[in-house]
Amino acid sequence: MRKLFLILAASIIFFGIGAASFRPGHTTNSIVALAAEQPQLTLFTTEDAAEHHCPADTVVRLNTNSGIYNLKGERWYGRTKHGAYVCKKEADAAGDRETENGQ
Repeated sequence: MRKLFLILAASIIFFGIGAASFRPGHTTNSIVALAAEQPQLTLFTTEDAAEHHCPADTVVRLNTNSGIYNLKGERWYGRTKHGAYVCKKEADAAGDRETENGQ
C-alpha cells in the first residue's frame, strides 16, 4: 500500500507540477492559460437538445474517440458507439473534423 502511495505521489509531482518545467518556454501558469483558451464543446445525447443549443448552426454527430463528425444523412450519423451530437461550428473550433468520404 505504501509503495502504491509513493508511486501515485511521484506521478502527481512529475505529471502535475514538474511536467511544466520540462516544456521549454512554458510555465505552470502559461499551461493553465493555454487550457483555458481551448474552445468549449458542448456534448448532447439527443439531436433535439443540440438543435435547441445551436439553432443557427448545423448539428453533427461527433465520434468522441476519433474527433471525426458526420452530417445528417451520412451513414454513421447517430450510429457511432462513442459519440455525441454537437454544433458544427463548436466542433470545428475544437479541432474536430468532418469525415472525408461522407460515410
